Amino acid sequence: MGIILCLLKICLSDYMVKIREVIHRLDPYIPGKSIKEIAAEYSLKKEDIIKLGSNENPLGPSPLAVEAIKNEVNLISQYPETGLKDLQEEIAEYSDVSSDEVIIGGDGADEIIDLLGKTFLDPDCEFIVPIPSYMYYEFNLRNHGARPVYARWDVEANQLDVASVMESISEKTRLIFLCTPNNPTGGLIDKNDIETVLNSTDALVVVDEAYFEFANINNVDLLSDYENLFILRTFSKVMGLAGLRIGYGLSNPKIIDYMHRVKPPFSLTNLSHTAALATLKDREYLEKSAQISIESREFLWTELSKIDQIRVFESKANYLLVDIRNTNLNSSEMTEKLLKKGIIVRDCISFKGLDEYWIRISVGTIEQDKKFIKVFKGIIEGNE
Repeated sequence: MGIILCLLKICLSDYMVKIREVIHRLDPYIPGKSIKEIAAEYSLKKEDIIKLGSNENPLGPSPLAVEAIKNEVNLISQYPETGLKDLQEEIAEYSDVSSDEVIIGGDGADEIIDLLGKTFLDPDCEFIVPIPSYMYYEFNLRNHGARPVYARWDVEANQLDVASVMESISEKTRLIFLCTPNNPTGGLIDKNDIETVLNSTDALVVVDEAYFEFANINNVDLLSDYENLFILRTFSKVMGLAGLRIGYGLSNPKIIDYMHRVKPPFSLTNLSHTAALATLKDREYLEKSAQISIESREFLWTELSKIDQIRVFESKANYLLVDIRNTNLNSSEMTEKLLKKGIIVRDCISFKGLDEYWIRISVGTIEQDKKFIKVFKGIIEGNE
C-alpha cells in the first residue's frame, strides 16, 4: 500500500507542480564531455588526451595563484568576503578604470550575464545577438522571459554586419551583445561600429571582451563617453582560472550599483578570490600567458592554411574556426574521429548561424598542436 501511495504522489506531482512556461520551451545547454568521460568511453589514458575544445589556457594557472590557494585552503570552512574591495581595486588598476566601475561574478562571465538579465530584462522584452556568437547569452537570458532577436555576423568576411544590428533594434530592445573577438569566429568588431550601435539606442550595449588580451585591443576608452556601455570579461582565458569561475564587468557606477542590488552576496568563493588577486599581481605570467597562446594560434593557422580541403579563418582570440565541408566529413564525424585519437575539438553545430561543417580548435602547447595537425591530416587523407 505504501509503494502504491508513493507512486501515486509521483504521478500527481507532474500535474501539481507548476513549471514556468519558458522553461518548458528551453533546450538544455549541453557542454562538451570531460576528459574523464572521454577516457572511459574510448579506453584512453587521461594524460594522453589533448583538449583543444574549450578555449582554455595551455600554460595553466599562475604559480603565484597555486601557492596562494595552498596557503589559504583552510578558508573553505568560512563564508566568502562580500565586499571584494581589494579585488575590485586590482581589477580596476588592470583595466584602467575606477573601482566603482567594477562588478565581480562568481560563476565566470556567465553570472554577470545572468545579473544583466535580472537587472534589465522584463518578460517579453528583447535582446539582440548577432549570430554565430556565444550561445550562452540566449540560454541564460531566455530564462528571464526575454526574446532573442538575431542579427548577423558575416562569417565569410569575419566581421559584424552592423546594418543587421541596427535593423534589429526596437522599442523592446534592452540588451545588445557584441562579442569581440567573436566566439567562435575570432574576428574583431571595429570600434567605430561599436560606437554606431551605442549612438543608435538607449539599450545597454554589452561588449564581450573575454578574449581581448589575445588581440591587444579593448574598448575601455568608450566608457567615459557612453552611459549605455557595459564591458564583459573573465579570468577563464588568459588568466588561467577557468575552473575557479571568476568573471567581471565594467560600466558606469550607476549601472554597477543597480546590478549589485540583485547580485548574490557570497557568489565568489574564498579560494577564487585569493587566486584572482595573486594572478593579477603576476604580470610576468599574464604577459607570458598571452604570448604563448598567440604563438600557438599563429602556428595552427599557418599549418592549417596548408591543407587544401579546409578553410581556416584568421583569429584574434585563442581559437580558430575551420570549415571542413570539403573533407567529405561533417563536424560530428570529424570530432568523433579525433576523439578516438584522444583529441578534443569543438563541434560547432550548436552555434546558430553555422551548419554542420564547422569545428573550432583551441590553442594548445606547440607539441600538442603538432600532434593535432598530424592526426587531423591523417583523418582527411584517409590514413586514420
